[in-house]
Amino acid sequence: MTNLPQSILFCCDHNAVRSPMAEGIMKKFYGTGTYVQSVGVKCDLEIDGFAIAVCQEIGVELSRHRSRSFEQMQQWGDDLSSFDLIIALSPASQRQALELTRVFHLEVEYWPIMDPTGIGETREAKLEAYRQSRDQIVAHFTERWGAPDLRL
Repeated sequence: MTNLPQSILFCCDHNAVRSPMAEGIMKKFYGTGTYVQSVGVKCDLEIDGFAIAVCQEIGVELSRHRSRSFEQMQQWGDDLSSFDLIIALSPASQRQALELTRVFHLEVEYWPIMDPTGIGETREAKLEAYRQSRDQIVAHFTERWGAPDLRL
C-alpha cells in the first residue's frame, strides 16, 4: 500500500449509493489507519438496499450507514479542511467539493463512477449495475493505493 492519506472524504449526489460504498470498501481494504467519511450534495435518500447487497458480497457491511450532506457534516463538527483528500464520485459532488474547498489547500479528485440507480428492469439486472459501480470503485482503489490487505 502506498501513501494512504490520513483522512479521506468520499462524496456523491445523495450519500446513498456510491460514496457509502467507497467509504465501506476503503475501511475494509485498508483498515482503520485512515479516517474515512462520506457525504452527499443532498441528504434526501436512505442507504440503498442494492448497495448494501452488493457490498455484502465482498464482506463490506453498509446497513448501519446513515446518509448525510456536506451541510450536515459541517453542522456535526466535521470540518472539510480537516480532510487530506476529497474524492468526488459524481460531477455535482465534484462541483460542490471544489466550491466548498476553494479557500483551503485541499486535493479534490474526481473518479467518474457510474450511478447505477434506475438501471435494469429485474432484480438481477439491477444488482449487476450496482456490482459494476462497486467494481469501478475497487479498481480505482487498487490503482491509487495498491492491492488491499484483506487480513485486516
